[in-house]
Amino acid sequence: MITVENLSVRFGSVEAVKGVSFHVPKGAAFGIVGESGSGKSTVLRALSGLNPDWTGRMEIDGTALSPHRSKDFFRRVQMVFQDPYGSLHPRQTVDRALSEPLEVHGIADIEPRILRALAEVALPPAVRFRYPHQLSGGQRQRVAVARALMSEPDVLLLDEPTSALDVSVQAEVLNLLSDLQVRRGLTYVMVSHNLAVVAHLCGTVGVMQGGVMVETVSADDLRAGNVMHAHTRALRTLCMALEEPA
Repeated sequence: MITVENLSVRFGSVEAVKGVSFHVPKGAAFGIVGESGSGKSTVLRALSGLNPDWTGRMEIDGTALSPHRSKDFFRRVQMVFQDPYGSLHPRQTVDRALSEPLEVHGIADIEPRILRALAEVALPPAVRFRYPHQLSGGQRQRVAVARALMSEPDVLLLDEPTSALDVSVQAEVLNLLSDLQVRRGLTYVMVSHNLAVVAHLCGTVGVMQGGVMVETVSADDLRAGNVMHAHTRALRTLCMALEEPA
């Protein structure tokens, strides 16, 4: 479903992404992890069309991507951002946030689709006419996920979708995303600094350092410690230390 080959992104004299390549089969989930500044979110922004200044080759379902994307691309590929409060318009109700993608893409049956989307992300119908500030962080992120699903995409790009949430709420949102992937046959690319979060959702993980994808490893090998690169080992050790009880 997704092919990225030799992707490079430069900001002035700084090369933020250096020849990154990976492939994601249809219905699979691929995670990208790394420290702040490693280039992981820059990869996602190039893939999503938010950053048109890149070189290399990218494809979605066999169709080559150009720097400027078509309307159909933005129907098939949707993004869920890190901060659910910042990604929702503070003066728009949930109803407006969910109906707008349908209007943009000319999709009919708005009323039943909104009610179905709320049910799919386990939100009650009463949420529909509330504003973002009237919702909890977990509810806001569920709305953001519902909004991304309104155009019935094939691919979801997830930019640290749980990092702004409490630990207990993180698990709820991750389980929701996992259920939706199976139910809808979605393909995911998820970016995070947290190895445990990525390994929970993604079958394969790419580890980035200094703009380079230094290793690609299965989630099972990651859990077992069967990794080759020193940076992957360091991230894994740090993650395990953070999970230890005080």
